[in-house]
Amino acid sequence: MAAEWLELHPVTPQRRWLARAAERIAQGAVVVYPTDSSYALGCRVGDKDAAERIATIRGFEREHLFTLVCRDLSEIATYARVDNRQYRLLKSLTPGPYTFVLEGTRELPRRLLSEKRKTIGIRVPDHPVPLALLQLLDAPLISTTLWLPGSEQPVGEVAEVRRELAPLVDVVLDGGSCGIEPTTVLDLTGDAPRLLRQGKGDVRAIGL
Repeated sequence: MAAEWLELHPVTPQRRWLARAAERIAQGAVVVYPTDSSYALGCRVGDKDAAERIATIRGFEREHLFTLVCRDLSEIATYARVDNRQYRLLKSLTPGPYTFVLEGTRELPRRLLSEKRKTIGIRVPDHPVPLALLQLLDAPLISTTLWLPGSEQPVGEVAEVRRELAPLVDVVLDGGSCGIEPTTVLDLTGDAPRLLRQGKGDVRAIGL
């Protein structure tokens, strides 16, 4: 069955389409949505079947971890342990094109945690579509960059890959072009931030 394709205004997304997407996600849908770095795949937290479908689409290995996409800092604190130093850094860089590696809490499904380190990647995107969607869901999304197997870069415009995506996902939120540069990944579990991947997010302001 082809995906439900919803065309959204990238700045003021239509609430009725976002509400439809939120309803489908609550029912177990895999959704494609725009972010401030590229398009991403997402599903409801705790939805094992949908998460496994995303892993299949991406061609993940078993040890690959998802990112938890949150709407704000208060939601991050539910799923990750954040001290005062980490909080100040998160506040200065969110929302934005960053993924932060933090120690997870017991609220997280085990599938999301790194087995060795008990860490989780968390991010708050600076894009109207996911932020509005997360408000309607009243919960985070399990997510990963939409990077199709064999491709050299993430998907920046879903219209270009409509034929490939439509049979694989349930809902596509088409917000137009949103870039093809992945997030900057920062490990905050040590005494000082450690740069794991330089992406779209600038790290010069924090001395890296």
